[in-house]
Amino acid sequence: MSAKRMGILTGGGDVPGLNSVIKSVVYQGAESGCEVVGVRRGWEGLTHVDLDDPTSRSRYVLPLNRENTRTIDRTGGTYLHSSRTNPTKMQKLPPVLEGQQFSSKQSTKNGVTNTVFDVTPAVLRNIEKLGLDYLVAIGGDDTLSYAAELDRQGVKVIAVPKTMDNDVRNTEYCIGFSTAITRAMDAIERQRTTVGSHERIGIFRVFGRDAGYTALYTAYVTSLRCCIPEYKVNLEHLIEILIADKHNNPSNYSLVILSEGAEWEGYSVKEYGAADAFGHRKKMSVAEDLSSEIKAATGEETIVSDLTYDLRSGSPDFVDRMVAVTFAGMAMDAVEAGKSGLMTAINSGCYQMVPIPDPKLGPRKVEIGTMYNTERYRPTYHHKLGLPIFLTRG
Repeated sequence: MSAKRMGILTGGGDVPGLNSVIKSVVYQGAESGCEVVGVRRGWEGLTHVDLDDPTSRSRYVLPLNRENTRTIDRTGGTYLHSSRTNPTKMQKLPPVLEGQQFSSKQSTKNGVTNTVFDVTPAVLRNIEKLGLDYLVAIGGDDTLSYAAELDRQGVKVIAVPKTMDNDVRNTEYCIGFSTAITRAMDAIERQRTTVGSHERIGIFRVFGRDAGYTALYTAYVTSLRCCIPEYKVNLEHLIEILIADKHNNPSNYSLVILSEGAEWEGYSVKEYGAADAFGHRKKMSVAEDLSSEIKAATGEETIVSDLTYDLRSGSPDFVDRMVAVTFAGMAMDAVEAGKSGLMTAINSGCYQMVPIPDPKLGPRKVEIGTMYNTERYRPTYHHKLGLPIFLTRG
């Protein structure tokens, strides 16, 4: 075994399946004589911890073993908790780092300029003081962007992709995606009865700031119209389609699902609140804005349902649990072989180890030409022969 002591953390939004990765890493590490240390609250655990303070250490460092991880895979969320912390852009130094010198620069977002600090030297010191030979980082493109930075700094890192948005580059699949689609499908099928009973237009909103995979695949399995960030629809045409769907439905209702980042021509989603550590502000509801447009244009009544957080809650489905356990095994195989700077992935339907994505490339996007019908605002269902199960190739 190349590692005698390794750390593991989860960052960003929680999704079902994280605990299955954690447990499997711990169990397989134990079989190889490797001690596994949980770093709590993601990258915050390596920026805010004071390893000389027992209270701080117990808050951020959790030794993991078979006993305390035995049942964690039975529930969703993350046993190690999470945060949206970016060590390269800290707006405020934590108490343990106050008075220390770090490189800094001015960051401007939405007209507001702040000084941000790169506390990577502190992270590297904490990794060394913890005696970590390896670090397994589980996260989406934001969390893994810092894993890529640590790899550049010489830290031995293995990444595991997770996000219900399924938008991490270099992989067709991220942990949490299947459960999110299953939850969305179930919620929509249940709410058909209410939308149909009142003969309205049902508008569903799901996560998807930059990529429309969650909305697109939910629409694929529920036969809905959908709007995604990659393509600005024509509002008048969208409303015409929804009204036609309603009139052609014996129950006199129609449905559409929107990514949170979806827009139409001449419209941009409004944002509010302070930006998080990765520069993201919360988005106002595009579903509510579409509802207002439909009412103004046609007088039709709507029902708006925000499915966002419900989709990432609860226990993982079969696919997410299977992929999570497999990704954990792949990560430990890479550690065993002394490899680093790699991410577990599925490409062309096969499990692979690939480079950690370059953060400069941003999130993976839906390929409009093959996956989205720009005339009918719905997924394309033809020409799928030979594609892998998730219908894309990385």
